Amino acid sequence: MSDDEDIQVEGPGLAEDDPMRAFLPTSFGKKSREADIAAQFDRSKRAAGKPQVEQGKALHKPQDSSPEDAKGSDSDSDDDSDDSEDDEDEFPTSHEMVIKTHDRAVTTVSLDPAGGRLISGSIDCTVKLHDFSSMTPTTIRAFRSVDPYDLKPSTSGQETHPIHHVEFNPQAGSVFLCISAHPQAKIMSRDGDIITEFVKGDMYLRDMNNTSGHISEITTGTWHPTDKNLCVTAGTDSTLRIWDVNNKRSQKEVIVFKSKAPGVAGRSRMTAVAWGAPAQGGSNVLVSAALDGTLVMWSGNGPFTRPAAEIRDAHKPNTWTGGIDISSDGRMVVTRGGDNLIKLWDTRKFKEPLVTVDHPSTSDHYPMTNIKYAPNSTSIITGSATGHLHILNPGNLRSEYTTPITPGSPVITVDWHPKINQIITTSANAETHVLYNPDMSNRGAIDVMSRAPKRRHIDDNPEFTTDQTLGLSGDAIVTPGAMPRARKAGVTASGRSLDPRRPQVQQITPFMRSQPDEKHISENIPLSRMLHEDPREALLKYEKLAKEDPMFTKAWNSTQPVTQYADVSDEEEEAGPDKKKVKR
Repeated sequence: MSDDEDIQVEGPGLAEDDPMRAFLPTSFGKKSREADIAAQFDRSKRAAGKPQVEQGKALHKPQDSSPEDAKGSDSDSDDDSDDSEDDEDEFPTSHEMVIKTHDRAVTTVSLDPAGGRLISGSIDCTVKLHDFSSMTPTTIRAFRSVDPYDLKPSTSGQETHPIHHVEFNPQAGSVFLCISAHPQAKIMSRDGDIITEFVKGDMYLRDMNNTSGHISEITTGTWHPTDKNLCVTAGTDSTLRIWDVNNKRSQKEVIVFKSKAPGVAGRSRMTAVAWGAPAQGGSNVLVSAALDGTLVMWSGNGPFTRPAAEIRDAHKPNTWTGGIDISSDGRMVVTRGGDNLIKLWDTRKFKEPLVTVDHPSTSDHYPMTNIKYAPNSTSIITGSATGHLHILNPGNLRSEYTTPITPGSPVITVDWHPKINQIITTSANAETHVLYNPDMSNRGAIDVMSRAPKRRHIDDNPEFTTDQTLGLSGDAIVTPGAMPRARKAGVTASGRSLDPRRPQVQQITPFMRSQPDEKHISENIPLSRMLHEDPREALLKYEKLAKEDPMFTKAWNSTQPVTQYADVSDEEEEAGPDKKKVKR
């Protein structure tokens, strides 16, 4: 072959439409991996995106509707069906991101004021913390799972309670209120650490005004609309208690509700509470619902000795009214009761409901089911037992938009964040759905879907590489006093107690949690099998041998005298021993 001749390299003889071409390299070197954002948004688009206006209208009927209104609603059905596409674009429900981090029904959810961190509580007694900035389309999971009662050393492994309500502080997103099925509410940081735990009251006191805290289970609570240091909790002890987060020893105010319903002895469980203030300024309003069906309103600034208004039988007695919310202008109150009714109230004429509509209730199984006003009170959102999201008109409570979220599984709680314009729903099938629209919403789930998918690796799963109770890697080197939550009151930087009489509590590290197997113990530790034997049975094996061949008393068998007792007659036995004469 001469130097002038060109060298030709034959390529693979494959046709243009051969599927094998997809597995052959087309170039050399490292390829840049870019995310196809449009394709990721298309995959997150909801399949059931069409609104079910007819279904929503069948479920919601205004009170005192006239025949003319009924005819008008029938005539408008064609117009509503024509405007279905416009309704779909009006609300941020075209796409969704599903979060599956809980094991059982998710009962509560909350977003911080900036919309960057999401927390959720469940019946599985855990609080999950999610950060939108660290999630990708393939790694949608919680960065921390917290059991509020497992964080306390005194109760670790002893008790746990379902989570009723979690809510970020609207003024300071660094803390959130955590309420579980327990008399003590907690203030926790955005990282899941307990900052304050309110005190429990004395359950043996009859007058609830004299107790320093709740004496029975807390059902719900909320923050003050303008003061970041105040919150209110509602309990089954027929009280509302206003707390200052800087004082955990006693509540700031006690509001004792005295029920007038027959047969309840003046007490009734408080099932829901809402604290609202007008956006344009003015006095705030505190509204609460009781199990006897009463709806009570107080002036949020006090005094709380007498309610400003009280409505008996606002909902059916002995049904759980779990949903209550106040509009942004502080004038309207919407309630959702266990009697399958949604009612709209005016705080200026707090006597009769303005509108009443039918809506299936889920409070029998999930009493924490809520109802919420949309930002600027332009709509009202709530869930249903059929797994649908209902967006209602705030004036007449008619359904403007109804869409399925988890068909067949009830939607428990809903929330509409004003800053990122996204709707969050929780369901009984342990799913949390974040609904959004790429054109209307910002940040939040959009940031997650805009990132490149992360390549899956075993180290990316924290269940395999970290100790979930401590949040540390299994092979991590732990410095004494440097573990999370190691610094407590009354201890030094190294974790040693300031009291010399108190022994130092040894910290449990991931290495100490590892236990050797039974085979290793039986082979290397002498007499280790005796740990599994019954001591009494082990001693009784030598009973016969001890009688036949005694080891210690064998030399005394021939020298021990025979025991002799005196014979006592029947008369002496009846008379008993002679009593000594009393010396005078």
